Amino acid sequence: MHSNRRLIEQRLDRVLNQRIRPAAHARTTPLQVRIWDVPGEPVPVAEGLTAPYRPVDLGHRWGPAWTTSWFEISGRVPEEWAGRRVEAVVDLGFDVTGAGFSTEGLVHRPDGTVIKALNPRNSWIPVGDPVTGGETFTCYVEAAANPTVPFPGEGQHAPTLAGARPGWLTGGDARRGAGEDPLYRLRRADLAVFDRDVWELAQDLDVLGQLMHELPEGSERRWQILYAVERALDVVDLQDIAGSAPAARDALRPALAARAADSAHRVSAVGHAHIDTAWLWPLREASRKVARTVSNVTQLMDDHPDFRFAMSQAQQLAWLKERRPEIYARVREKVAAGQFLPVGSLWVEPDTNITGGEAFARQLVQGKRFYAREFGVETEEMWLPDTFGYNAAMPQLMKLAGVRWFLTQKISWNTTNKFPHHTFWWEGIDGTRIFTHFPPADTYNAEVTPGELVHAVRNFQDKGAANSSLLPFGYGDGGGGPTREMLARAERLADLEGAPKVTVEPPADFFARAHAEYPDAPVWLGELYLEFHRGTLTSQLRTKQGNRRSEHLLREAELWAATATVRTGTPYPYDALDRLWRTVLLHQFHDILPGSSIAWVHREAEETYAAVTGELDRLVDTAQRTLAGPGPGTVVFNGAPFGRGGVDAFAAAPRAHDPHPPVAPAPHGTGHVLDNGLVRFEIDARGLVVSAVDLAAGREALAPGTAANLLQLHQDFPNEYDAWDIDAFYRNTVRDLTEAESVTATADGVLVLRAFGDSRVRQLLSLREGARRLDIDTEIDWHEREKLLKAAFPLDVRAEHSTAEIPFGHVKRPTHTNTSWDAAKFEICAHRFLHVGEQDWGAALVNDSTYGHDVTRDVREDGGTTTTVRLTLLRAPRFPDPDADQGEHRLRYAFVVGAGVPDAVREGYAANLPERTVPGSAPVAPLVGTDHAGVVVEAVKLADDRSGDVVVRLYEAHGARARTVLTTGFPWTGVTVTDLLERPLDTDAPETPATTGDRALPLTLRPFEIRTLRFTREAGA
Repeated sequence: MHSNRRLIEQRLDRVLNQRIRPAAHARTTPLQVRIWDVPGEPVPVAEGLTAPYRPVDLGHRWGPAWTTSWFEISGRVPEEWAGRRVEAVVDLGFDVTGAGFSTEGLVHRPDGTVIKALNPRNSWIPVGDPVTGGETFTCYVEAAANPTVPFPGEGQHAPTLAGARPGWLTGGDARRGAGEDPLYRLRRADLAVFDRDVWELAQDLDVLGQLMHELPEGSERRWQILYAVERALDVVDLQDIAGSAPAARDALRPALAARAADSAHRVSAVGHAHIDTAWLWPLREASRKVARTVSNVTQLMDDHPDFRFAMSQAQQLAWLKERRPEIYARVREKVAAGQFLPVGSLWVEPDTNITGGEAFARQLVQGKRFYAREFGVETEEMWLPDTFGYNAAMPQLMKLAGVRWFLTQKISWNTTNKFPHHTFWWEGIDGTRIFTHFPPADTYNAEVTPGELVHAVRNFQDKGAANSSLLPFGYGDGGGGPTREMLARAERLADLEGAPKVTVEPPADFFARAHAEYPDAPVWLGELYLEFHRGTLTSQLRTKQGNRRSEHLLREAELWAATATVRTGTPYPYDALDRLWRTVLLHQFHDILPGSSIAWVHREAEETYAAVTGELDRLVDTAQRTLAGPGPGTVVFNGAPFGRGGVDAFAAAPRAHDPHPPVAPAPHGTGHVLDNGLVRFEIDARGLVVSAVDLAAGREALAPGTAANLLQLHQDFPNEYDAWDIDAFYRNTVRDLTEAESVTATADGVLVLRAFGDSRVRQLLSLREGARRLDIDTEIDWHEREKLLKAAFPLDVRAEHSTAEIPFGHVKRPTHTNTSWDAAKFEICAHRFLHVGEQDWGAALVNDSTYGHDVTRDVREDGGTTTTVRLTLLRAPRFPDPDADQGEHRLRYAFVVGAGVPDAVREGYAANLPERTVPGSAPVAPLVGTDHAGVVVEAVKLADDRSGDVVVRLYEAHGARARTVLTTGFPWTGVTVTDLLERPLDTDAPETPATTGDRALPLTLRPFEIRTLRFTREAGA
């Protein structure tokens, strides 16, 4: 038999796309259109409805970048259409991009209520089903002229302006608009009869045609589908598609009736719309994307009662509640009906490499509380499909917030190693395990196509032991959500031979079944390191500094406000702290904090962080002045969890003199030396550290013939994603910045000035009495492009692993490249410290705002090992912000000699929580304290329910079992172990003192255990 397979396939493609799909709206009549261009930022709906509109025709050009226009669209239904389903079809100028990456619109009735949204993948508006002949139709479309932001190499697909400078869409001028030339052209505005039979035929052919292509060429099923399609196409009358559609569908019915095998893989499909809270658009546009997407979803639920949609990110629903209460009311209606499913448990989907431990806990607290308060829902899953790696403290934090399950798919983006599981137990640094699933379709924006489903089955790593997977479907990133076409595919693929069985159901149903099916799933221990997007640890330094500073200021504000309330009765600033926390949490979103958004987003973030910092500084200052009382002296406050300078942790004391002043530099050859009797640092005429001696140990820290604090400049032009990626080949090109304009001794240390390219660096190297830490205060005026700046410290240490701080603990990573998994970790994340060492000696780097690091090793000819630790200080990517990181920066890091991990923990806190001084004379005793250096108090605050209870969160920081006694500076009548949400935890009670009057509580913590304690204060205390 001769094969005509390709001929039939080509025929299907042309007939389906050029004839059948358009025929679903074949009977049309034009609509009248009027427009009002908003002069500035978006306006309230009431203003848009009453604006001065002017008539326009098809072809009208509208919308300079980032502006808004309102369209009034009206018409009359022809008499002969009575009894039919009628829709309006509107094309605002949609291009070939995804649903949320171009112009979009939100459709309103004349009374201001919302109908649904328009985007390039969803351009219809319901008018009536059935309609009455002669009835009129009017709607108003708030249309956003959001530009299509092309990735490098994709510019040919984007609406752009002739002569516009590179980066005009994403750079600093994008916020103001880039000229007045419009981006879009109105292409269509019609009333149309919706022909259900034709539309259903299109869906039948779509599913069978795609499935056919996924089956092996030698498969009997593929050929059965092929000839069923041919028979259907033979039936279709291209001059009367509507009249012949029922018969064509009959021809396809046997092929669609064939059932899947009993052993077929089971796919749980759930509607979803991953909406980036900011990225290639600003925050204000993200909130409008939420309104548009949710409007589409709730409208779809009206027509499809079995449709289920999962929405993460409580912040986005909070926006709806505040800004579009009528849409929010629809959400509440659909939540009550079981169709709209709040998921995720977090305030936003944050970056989980850079976000601090306490902040991540508050992500869970704010998210879960919002869902419980607004919908009566206790979310049990963490939903993070698009974050750039996952820290190893997360399993414990999830469990402590009542989360049972974790979902992501981002690890499928690995560029070196394929992750070995799709369903598994993820074990954190403390031993907590969370049941985890990676959707094997490798997408969170699925369209329920046979191709996606067949790929999921082929790709599934746990075949035989498990047979279920999850498929989040719907247009995402820029929003849009599921469409009726996706639901039609899911319906046809529910039980279809050649495909897995598809059921639309809630994620909780999937996780419960998958858990029961695979209770002994394999275990993955430690971080989920993404072998991609390593540059996000460094891009947009100012954003990262704003976050780091805000996290520590919030810690201080809660501590000193709680202390002031307990000691003096001063009102606790509940509302201000809650609002400030939500602001900081919002900016931890995984395209803001990582530095991968357009300039508009990052400039706004810098402005927001400045405001947050100012308000928190005032809260801290007010509380401290209240505590310090009157008097002519100076009171020093120590907000760090370790004592220093004669002041206990979380305490304050009058102090007339600095007990640890800077050491004055002494001349040494052509350079200088800093020596305080504990450590000795030599700085040569180039301003480089050429010797670092631990005097007590009699050990030189630096490898022979090397120099530390060596600034190194690399070319940085990754293959794909500028702001996101650092590719390993960057190491092939390096320039050591050894030339100095000047190296001078000052009263505070050694001042080094350097110039290179178009940039300048000013560094003050200083050492204090009693310290083992060389502080390096760095100011950089940075004007390089596509360059990477690192600071290198080559150490005479044989270290097989490095130890990096992560939230609530640390992780060890190999310094060698024995396996591809080890080699892929050529850029790693550390929070406040990175340590390397031998069994009895080590060194650490601590920092106040750096996250990217790398560690390499080499064996020298003398037999010793050089372990080089480097901080990644700055990058200069051109996309999506062409001016990323340009300008002035100040950052601090320090080199700690003769340090173990406990020393690194202490010094990391000290570098980020400097002492504060205020006028006054009263000492302040700490509210809480511990007698074990490994037990770190991370938060001291008043309970969120405003009961006045004191909440203390602490953790074991050294990776060892710890026994401690927690002492309190206030009387209490009871203590409860709670979850992160300050609710009693179903666990064994902590050890209790003989009498509460002892104000002491003995505790035992396992390695890296986090514990939250809630103290009920004695009446009147």
